[in-house]
Amino acid sequence: MSEQFQVQIKRLPGNEDVPLPVKMSELASGFDLYAAVAEPVILAPGQRALIPTGFALAMPGELEAQIRPRSGLAFKHGITSLNSPGTIDADYRGEVKVLLINHGSESFTIERKERIAQMVFQRVPQIILQEVEELDATVRGAGGFGHTGTK
Repeated sequence: MSEQFQVQIKRLPGNEDVPLPVKMSELASGFDLYAAVAEPVILAPGQRALIPTGFALAMPGELEAQIRPRSGLAFKHGITSLNSPGTIDADYRGEVKVLLINHGSESFTIERKERIAQMVFQRVPQIILQEVEELDATVRGAGGFGHTGTK
């Protein structure tokens, strides 16, 4: 059996009608998120907007929540998360919001209770950075962007 974590979720006032995050299939890795906009939001091509979800989280310190695009919105309408994946840290207690952008060629309207993104929980290892004078050598070395390919 896989490891389980308890994550607390709080529905924010005025959003009793907006569904809480839900997995759409038994083995889905992400929870679909719903728009908690008061009025429809029209995203023109190239425009971005911060869309509320109507809830806040409290999760254990060894987790983060990642906000990712919904593939259907991206494919059909060019709607995606601008900072993907967006990170929600374990100590954040404010409303979860999704930064959407319209990369499509037509305006797109975001309605209340519309599925807009997905949230995936990931384990975050505790890292200790150690400053050193030199790093060990590798074949790649300092080769950066595009270094390992010709195209």
